[in-house]
Amino acid sequence: MTVKYLQRSIWQRIFGISATNKPQDENGWHYESGKLIISMEKIRELTQPGAAIRFEGKNLPERVLVVFGEDKQYRAFQNRCTHIGHRRLDYVPGTQTVQCCSVSKSTYTFDGKKIHGPAPDPIQSYRVKVTEKELHVQIQPV
Repeated sequence: MTVKYLQRSIWQRIFGISATNKPQDENGWHYESGKLIISMEKIRELTQPGAAIRFEGKNLPERVLVVFGEDKQYRAFQNRCTHIGHRRLDYVPGTQTVQCCSVSKSTYTFDGKKIHGPAPDPIQSYRVKVTEKELHVQIQPV
């Protein structure tokens, strides 16, 4: 598999600045009973194939990256590279990969397997359940 890199400046990579935005409406999601629950009516960014949003803060126990791939499937990952520094991950549009926002560019498949870079381990992926109006991302067992 050929690895595609996000076009980033050296400064963005050195400082680990994520290319993936947080949701525009912070009230469009919450965390309860081990699940990240996302309102599709409020988080409209995730309705277009090829989109990704990062969720962090509030009472969420860890950062989460949610991707709506070009194949129209939702996927979620712990937003934490396994390399030193544990930087955030970004979706690489047009691929089925996510990539560390740092200089190392460790890259992972949608299955969480590392395919490029110095990261020693795979990334954690989460089960996503799609309902009529919400996404439920299972972060922790209940």
